[in-house]
Amino acid sequence: EVPIKETNPLRPLSPYGVSKVGQDLLSYQYFMSYKLNIVRTRGFNHTGPRRGEVFVCSDFAKQIVSIERGEKPPVIKVGNLEAKRDFTDVRDMVKAYWLALEKGEPGEVYNICYGKAYAIQEILDILLSFSKVKITIEEDPARLRPSDVPILLGDNSKFVKQTGWQPTIPMEKTLEDIINFWRENS
Repeated sequence: EVPIKETNPLRPLSPYGVSKVGQDLLSYQYFMSYKLNIVRTRGFNHTGPRRGEVFVCSDFAKQIVSIERGEKPPVIKVGNLEAKRDFTDVRDMVKAYWLALEKGEPGEVYNICYGKAYAIQEILDILLSFSKVKITIEEDPARLRPSDVPILLGDNSKFVKQTGWQPTIPMEKTLEDIINFWRENS
């Protein structure tokens, strides 16, 4: 069922996912019952500088910076590197949310995503390419999720048609900005 369209069934696999489905349905109910001016969005993974270290891109970048500084051994701890995620730079996401408010149709739902999935291994490889330090990778069972969707790839065509939005910041730039953020702020 990829790329995921707005018409795909909602089947959350985590408490977080359930909370997102709940807010989506509650928003729709308020639109239907009270005609509130609500535009629903389904934002896929987003990342960027200043993102918390509990998220994969920032976690990897911060680990690399700690290794570069000699603060920890040259080993990055990882979870599932095979999962694929559709990442959008948070700066592009903010523009998309603004356009959803300005041009979205009340009651409608729109996927906001880049439209390209990266394996977590690819994310790690790009970040490692920004470092001159030799680093090894070690799987940490504590970082594996009990249920993990193999691929989350969105279809943003409905949103693009409605608003004209296009993501503009490539993943390589996003990741470079993330690692530079940690170099300057940790």
